[in-house]
Order: sequence, then structure tokens, then C-alpha cells
Amino acid sequence: MIRLEGAGVTVAGFSQGRPVDHTILHPITLDLDTPRTAVIGANGSGKSTLLRLLNGLTLPSQGRVLVDDLDTARDGAAVRRRVGFVFTEPLAQLVMSTPADDVELSLRRRHRDRSQRRALARHLLTEQGLADLADSSVHDLSGGERQLVALTSVLAVEPSVIVADEPTTLLDLRNRNRVQTALLALPQQLVVATHDLEFAAACDRAIVVDEGRVVADDLPGRAIDSYRRLMGAT
Repeated sequence: MIRLEGAGVTVAGFSQGRPVDHTILHPITLDLDTPRTAVIGANGSGKSTLLRLLNGLTLPSQGRVLVDDLDTARDGAAVRRRVGFVFTEPLAQLVMSTPADDVELSLRRRHRDRSQRRALARHLLTEQGLADLADSSVHDLSGGERQLVALTSVLAVEPSVIVADEPTTLLDLRNRNRVQTALLALPQQLVVATHDLEFAAACDRAIVVDEGRVVADDLPGRAIDSYRRLMGAT
């Protein structure tokens, strides 16, 4: 389980030549233990910062974040083995030239034998419907295919939680549906930030973030209604 205990984020800045702290995320206390949780909010609301707290990509300026009682500030490496992160832009995390090479890289810590790694990488890609693309250049893949490769590379380290930051934002409808289906079918706990309210509605819980604060935390239908009212959409 992931627990935020008064976790907030401030950054140093300047205003009229004077040092000023800017609050990105006000202190939040909540437990994330639902199988599928959506985080929704306007651009700049703080939802990406919230997600980055969950595996230590961003550390809290105050309070703390615990993953299975591991503190993200003290036990970052152990936390990241438990919590995998999928970025909006898959090329930001695909570091090898082909899908097979990228997934194999993720397997190196657990599997020292190269032939075993190679076979397992291809098996994992096959599970995501990517067998025919294993040796293609990642630059020749569609956005959806790249995102699925990125997800496969994250899954290869066997995390217990997947955190995905707007993973379908840059995709067309077909690829959006493909990535969404893959994420919702995961056995791991899922926390996903999304502007896609249909995606949010398919989750078990939705959290609304506005101006760095959690303003709603409810069943998806009710949370989405709160978000629509907040945005003046109803």
C-alpha cells in the first residue's frame, strides 16, 4: 500500500527579486490501496507531481510517502522496484534501439543469462501483442506501440504497483483503447493520471486535484461529476 502522510512539494523561486517558495502540492494525507485509481485535474493542477511522489521521482518537501512502509526519501531504490512508472512520452524512457533490447535491459538484474533474458523479453512482448515488432526500431513504431513497449519494460522488473502519467494523451483513438485495455487488465495495482474521463470512469476510485490540493476522492462517477462542476462543464 502507498500512504501519503502530510506530503507536500514546494520549490524555491523568486518574485520581484526576492526568494519565494512556490507550493506545487499542498500537504496531502491519503492511502492508495484501491486496485485501480484515476487521478484527474486540469493542466498544472499538481496531479503529475502527486504521481511522481509515489515512487520517489519527486521527494516531498514536507511530510513523507511510504510504499509498503518504505520511505521514498530513504529507500528510493527499493521503492522503485515496487512501483513502476510509465511516462506520457514513451521515448522519454525507451533507452535501447529495439523493443527486445529495451525489455532485456530491464531484465538484467533478475536474469544474468543473456539467452534466458532474450527469450523472456520476447515472451513479455508477445503477451502485449508486440511479437512481430521485437526487432524493429522503436522510432518506427506508432505512439501506442511505443507506449506498450515502455509498459512491457516496466512490467519486466515485476513491480507490485504501476503508476502511469497520462499514458494515452498523445495517442489516437485506436491506440488509446489498446493502451487503456492493457493497463486496466494488469494484475498490479494501477494509479493513472488522465484527462480521459471514460478511462477514469473505468477505474475503482477517482481523485480530483485542483491548484495543488485534493478536492475530491470518491467513486469515479461522483468524483467526475465534482470535476465537471469545478471546470464549469455542467
